[in-house]
Amino acid sequence: MLIPLLVVGLVSAAIPQVGDTAPDFTVKDTVGTSYTLSEMVKTGPVIVAFFPKAFTGGCTKELTAYRDRYKDIEKVQGQVLAFSTDDAETLARFKAELKAPFAFIPDPDGKVVAAYDVKMPVVTVSKRYTFVVGEDRKVLKVDEGKDAIDPTGAIVACPLRKGAASKPAQAPAGNTPPFKPAPPTK
Repeated sequence: MLIPLLVVGLVSAAIPQVGDTAPDFTVKDTVGTSYTLSEMVKTGPVIVAFFPKAFTGGCTKELTAYRDRYKDIEKVQGQVLAFSTDDAETLARFKAELKAPFAFIPDPDGKVVAAYDVKMPVVTVSKRYTFVVGEDRKVLKVDEGKDAIDPTGAIVACPLRKGAASKPAQAPAGNTPPFKPAPPTK
């Protein structure tokens, strides 16, 4: 009788998938600015990017890619929150070194990491996961591992807002069909 209850408990704490409601949170970044997911999604999609450790090769590559593509994220009214279990001081140095224009969120106790079920076994370090969260905190896209290093999929998954309706973003430059100009008007 106890085993089925344990299995149900494990399943209910699963990693959010596309269509699920993302766990809400209120957090502070490295300079003390507060962010609440349920409020942020009212103004545009939120890319919640979990990365294992500051100043490591894969994490530097991932967050540099987000920095370099940040204008594309802004075009789709997106916002980025970069989470790590590193402390605030370490993340502040990492953010400054990368010259990143988005918030770095320290989660040294792993509370948000646990809420998203992306904690590595045994140690309080997050796995590399990216969640694109849209209106009503609906998960629009999930990337993990090496797929989460490249922000292209996350950017394309961000819906554009036009009034109450939203539509998928266009593919980034280089992946779009050839442009045919309209014929000149007289």
